[in-house]
Amino acid sequence: MKMKTITNSFIAILIFLVNGVTFGQEIYLYNNASIEEETISPTYQFDYIPDFTYDEVARKIRKMETGMPFELNDRIFSFINYFVVRNREYTKMVLQRKDVFFPLFESTLAAHDMPDEIKYLSIIESGLNPRARSRVGAMGLWQFMPATGKMYNLYVNSDIDDRMDPELSTEAAAKYLKSLYRMFGDWEVALAAYNCGPGNVRKAIRRSGGKKTFWEIYNYLPRETRGYVPQFQAMIYVLNYAEDHNLFLEEPVYPIAYDKVRFNQELDLEQLAYMTGLCIEDLESLNPSIQNRLIPDSHRHIAIRVPKSKANLITENKESFAEAVKLTDERSLALRSNNKNISPQIPSRTVAVPTGERITYKVKSGDVLGKIAEMHGTTVTNIKDWNNLSSNLIKVGQTLYIYGNKSDSINKNLADISETNPSNPRVYTVQPGDSLWLISKKLNGITVDQLKKLNNLNSNQIKPGQKLIIG
Repeated sequence: MKMKTITNSFIAILIFLVNGVTFGQEIYLYNNASIEEETISPTYQFDYIPDFTYDEVARKIRKMETGMPFELNDRIFSFINYFVVRNREYTKMVLQRKDVFFPLFESTLAAHDMPDEIKYLSIIESGLNPRARSRVGAMGLWQFMPATGKMYNLYVNSDIDDRMDPELSTEAAAKYLKSLYRMFGDWEVALAAYNCGPGNVRKAIRRSGGKKTFWEIYNYLPRETRGYVPQFQAMIYVLNYAEDHNLFLEEPVYPIAYDKVRFNQELDLEQLAYMTGLCIEDLESLNPSIQNRLIPDSHRHIAIRVPKSKANLITENKESFAEAVKLTDERSLALRSNNKNISPQIPSRTVAVPTGERITYKVKSGDVLGKIAEMHGTTVTNIKDWNNLSSNLIKVGQTLYIYGNKSDSINKNLADISETNPSNPRVYTVQPGDSLWLISKKLNGITVDQLKKLNNLNSNQIKPGQKLIIG
C-alpha cells in the first residue's frame, strides 16, 4: 500500500511539539520534491489565564525572600485569585503605574531601614494614584486625612495639597508606619493600625486576651481591616509572579524623567507650559499637589518638577522667564475659576464627543500631544479621548483623528472681521480673567510678544475693558 504524503504544515506542527521550537526560528522541511523554508510568527494571547493551585502558590511564596512574615492561607489565596483572575484589569493598571512610584518608595523605605515590601501598601491604599480621594476625605498615594497629614508636615489649602505630593507623602507614610511599628512591635499589626487607627488595634488586642500578632487578633479587628492586610500580602505575591499568571502589558508606560526647578515666586503653570512648549498635562502629572495650575505666594519656595528634556532650557532662561510666568491677580482668578468644579482625585468625566469636521493628522518627528493640540485649537484630553490613548506617548507616523471645536468659530469670526474692515486694525476688548497668553491662544497665530509690540506694552499686565490691537 502506498503511504500518503504528509503535508508540510503538519510536519511543522510535529517538529514543534516534539523538539520544541522558539518563535522566529527557521524550520527546514524536506519532502521528495523540494526543500522549503518556513517561519513561525510569534503570537501572544494576553487574555489567556493560566490555571494554578493553592499548593503551587504556597511553594512560590516559600521561595520569596521578604522582610516581613508571609505565609499563605485561604484568605490571602482568595485575594490572589481576585487579582489574577477576576480583576486582571486592575492589576494591569497597577503594573503600568508601579515603575513611576516604586523607585521613590524603595529609596525612602531603605533610608528608614524598613521592609521593602511596604511599597505594595500604596497599591491597596490608592491604586498608585497620587490624586486618589476616599469617601471620607483621605488623599494621595498613602491616603492621609488632613489631621494626620498635618502631624507629618503635609499642609493643605485650596491651591496646594501636600498629601498628593509623592515625595512628601511617602516620607510622611514611612515615618508614621515606623512609629506604629515601634508601638506594636509587629509589621502586620502596624499595617492594620495604619488602616483602622492604633486605638482600634489596642481594643482588638485587649479583646483577644493580649495576643500580639495580626492573625491572632484578626477576628477582633474591624471588618475592613481584616481584608486590608491579606490584600496587601496577596499583591506582594501577584506582582512578584505576574508573568506566571500571564499578566503582561500590551503597551508599557514609561515614567517621565524629571528635574526640579525653583522660581521662588508666584507661578502661572499654564504660562510656563506655553513658554517652554511643554504639555500642561505633563506638568500636572509631575506635580499632582498643585491644584489650580498655579503656585501661590504661600508656596513660592516649592520646586516644581519639569521633564528632564526641558530642564536645561528652563534653568538657563529662568530669569528671562520669571516675568512672563509670574502669576497676576487676573490669572489667579481665571485659573481658580476654571478649576473650582474639578475634583482633585482625577474624577470620572464625560468623554469629549466628536463634533465638526474630522481631520487626519500624521505624527511627525518632534511632535508632542500639547503641540498638536495647540495647532488645532483643542486640548490634549480631547485628542486622547478621540483616539483612545491611555497616555501622552505618541509615535512618528501614528495617525490621529482631530475634530473641529469652538476655536474654529473664533478664528472664523476674526477672519470675517479682517475681510470686512481691511483698512482698519483689528481690536480685541480684554475680558475678565483674560491674560496676554490666553488672548494669544484665542487668536491662533499671534504671540504674546507680538501683542506687546503692537500695543507698546512693557509688561504682561492688562485690564478688563482695555482695547488691544491684534493685527
